[in-house]
Amino acid sequence: MARYTGAVCRLCRREGTKLFLKGTKCASDRCPLEKRNFPPGQHGKDRKAKIVGYGLQLHEKQKAKRMYFTLESQFREYYEKANRATGVTGELLLQQLERRLDNVAFRLGFAISRRQARQVVRHGHVTVNGRKVNIPSFQVNAGDEIAIRESAKKMLIVEQAAQYASSNPLPVWLEMNFDTLTGRVLTLPKRKDINLPINEQLIVELYSK
Repeated sequence: MARYTGAVCRLCRREGTKLFLKGTKCASDRCPLEKRNFPPGQHGKDRKAKIVGYGLQLHEKQKAKRMYFTLESQFREYYEKANRATGVTGELLLQQLERRLDNVAFRLGFAISRRQARQVVRHGHVTVNGRKVNIPSFQVNAGDEIAIRESAKKMLIVEQAAQYASSNPLPVWLEMNFDTLTGRVLTLPKRKDINLPINEQLIVELYSK
């Protein structure tokens, strides 16, 4: 499956906001955005034009797409599905992104970033209702049990991530047992439960043109 393999800190600088793609580094003074808060490239400091209209909508879509680590075609599919469903399109779009298995693994504390969570899932270290699932885009449902396989519980990245996550609040739509590294989806996430700097209405306006 295709994926972005470039420097992820450049993505944060390009969007002008933290996308939290490097885990704990993003919350420290080692974050490149703290030192170079301007777009990457030779002329990055000179790009001072105000973004309006279409540019603002595109900027918001790119930010969400990169934050959840999806590619353009997949992100478009999420929008089309949300647009066909009954409900608020923008909220349904974000709900699908939050229900991705790699995101849920990140939210539960199996990894310190969505990028790392994608790797943990792809390597077959995560189970859903007792069955191994290695598809990062797999959509979880309310009542699903998400766990780290027994053989992976002693992995350093899993232990470090769980230790870090245990001291941070868990989303209200999830529950987690850090002793057994087993979590559960209590309910599908609502917009108020998704605490991310994303204006989904701008994304809907972009795709509605």
